[in-house]
Amino acid sequence: MYVHMSSHLVIMASKEINEDYPVEIHEYLSTFENSIGAVDEMLKTMMSVSRNELLQKLDPLEQAKVDLVSAYTLNSMFWVYLATQGVNPKEHPVKQELERIRVYMNRVKEITDKKKAGKLDRAAASRFVKNALWEPKPKNASKVANKGKSKS
Repeated sequence: MYVHMSSHLVIMASKEINEDYPVEIHEYLSTFENSIGAVDEMLKTMMSVSRNELLQKLDPLEQAKVDLVSAYTLNSMFWVYLATQGVNPKEHPVKQELERIRVYMNRVKEITDKKKAGKLDRAAASRFVKNALWEPKPKNASKVANKGKSKS
């Protein structure tokens, strides 16, 4: 799928602008080809390391993130492929798959946000509140303080 589409674009981009497609879209096709090249480079980099080797270096939450991003990326690429083949991806099951992955991505984000949130130290908070509250002095406190002072 990718190789066919990419090689077709490379052939189109390497030729001078011709009558096969409107001149107005040449810049869009060139940009698209450059983007496909960038994706290809990223995939090569990702594929150069074995999945097990990569996942061993990550904690379970990071592993879930890698898996979800990978699944979302592949399904997004399939979405683009469908569009290039004249199939409406909004009416294809790939749409539901992308939504399902997005739900899991949001769950992972919630878990990450909870981990980042500060934890409450109840004992410290209790001491802070207790010391911050105003306490009235006992009525005898002024008399006791004055007793020690001598009248001159």
